[in-house]
Amino acid sequence: MKKRPIYIIMILVFLSGYLSLKILSKQESINSNQSNNGDKNMIKKVEKTNKEWKGMLTVEQFHVMRKSGTEKSFSGQYNDHHEKGIYYCAGCDTPLFISETKYDHGSGWPSFSAPFDENYIEYLEDNSLFRRRTEVRCVVCGAHLGHVFDDGPGPTHKHYCINSVSLDFKRAESQPESESNHSEKPNESAKKVTKTENAIFAAGCFWGIEDKFRKTPGVISTEVGYTGGRFKNPTYKQVCTDKTGHAEAVKMTFNPAMISYEELLKVFFSIHDPTQLNRQGPDIGRQYRSAIFYYNDEQKMAAEKIIKELESTPRLGKSIATEIAPASKFNKAEEYHQQYYEKRKTDSNGQCGTDNCLI
Repeated sequence: MKKRPIYIIMILVFLSGYLSLKILSKQESINSNQSNNGDKNMIKKVEKTNKEWKGMLTVEQFHVMRKSGTEKSFSGQYNDHHEKGIYYCAGCDTPLFISETKYDHGSGWPSFSAPFDENYIEYLEDNSLFRRRTEVRCVVCGAHLGHVFDDGPGPTHKHYCINSVSLDFKRAESQPESESNHSEKPNESAKKVTKTENAIFAAGCFWGIEDKFRKTPGVISTEVGYTGGRFKNPTYKQVCTDKTGHAEAVKMTFNPAMISYEELLKVFFSIHDPTQLNRQGPDIGRQYRSAIFYYNDEQKMAAEKIIKELESTPRLGKSIATEIAPASKFNKAEEYHQQYYEKRKTDSNGQCGTDNCLI
């Protein structure tokens, strides 16, 4: 009976040590989360009303991205998709995943083993459907992407199960095969291969403008489309009426380590005449206007600076008609417009726009 106090003391010491370890572990977790949240809080957020989101998203995208819905399995365009490139947020164009971490999980939705950058992903506890899951959202615009599970491949063993409609894929056409190093950690490989930015320019007929930008070193990928207008999902025929307010434009992904946004602006002003209002050469109408659609304040200031420099040039003699406006929904043009001159194995020189360029 006298040994009983010794046992009680031993149990108390054990419990004290166990609780201390639990508290220390929890504190480390809190510190780690606070550090990660600090990084995420420094990211500039995109905030819009539901009305604004409805105006730029499809019905299905709004249901999934803003109402945390789920697309039907095996129905998404990126489920069985294997091209090399980057998967961006369909709501704010934030890079979220890369093709190097995509794999076939068999779930019926696009699956990834790691995000492009943890700072772009927000994790929330989801107790719907009578079970506990971890919801994945875009930290920039708050869009619902899908869920993450612990049944993925190594080394992360993570399974990011993502809705296709929440994503917007762009090819990394100029990425050399040798740059993809699967021995690296997924996040390190993603940042090394795909540190990119986006730009949108309008300068007349988009066939020739795209052709010239595609030949510019540092431009990774391009697509032509319609932006800056009032109508939702316009067609080429509708834009040509000059009643939708859209401009024919080129959206591009570029590598800032190879070409800066300022250098892209110089290319932009060198391939068209920005003093012409609502036209370029024989192409007349607001859809052919000169315009720069900026993604952030840095791009806006760079555009304003180069226009000011051009207008101070003695030989100009005219004011710049180029519009500077925030980037809005970019509606990809019909497929036959994409890489128009490449498909026809011809060149855009002298066939599109005007030769009265400034730079």
